[in-house]
Amino acid sequence: MVVSKFLHTRMRVNDLEKTLEFYQRVFGLEITRRHESPRGSKLAFLAVPNSEEEIEITYFPGSGPVKVQEDLMHLAFEVDSMIDFQTHLDSIGVPLSDGPTQSSSGSIFAFVDAPEGYEIEVIERPK
Repeated sequence: MVVSKFLHTRMRVNDLEKTLEFYQRVFGLEITRRHESPRGSKLAFLAVPNSEEEIEITYFPGSGPVKVQEDLMHLAFEVDSMIDFQTHLDSIGVPLSDGPTQSSSGSIFAFVDAPEGYEIEVIERPK
């Protein structure tokens, strides 16, 4: 075995606080720790419910502005009810950027855009 575990996915952003607030408010993610790296990056890790893996949000202005390429990558989260998730989004004034759409497998999926332009997919799997 070459690796033993998947730990986290890093996403670099232009506005750390705005991005952290978005993931907390929209998806209920929790900040587990914050620190500054030896090279000056400001890092925050977000816990994802029912998962050991985390999302690392990084702010490092020395690398220049973040320009997210459309449709390059996305995160995906499962929800119990797309209707309940949409109601939550409506209550906080965050729109879906696409969907909801039902797939041939019976899943319902939709997308939300994060502040930097990263795309987040939400999926309700059939019961």
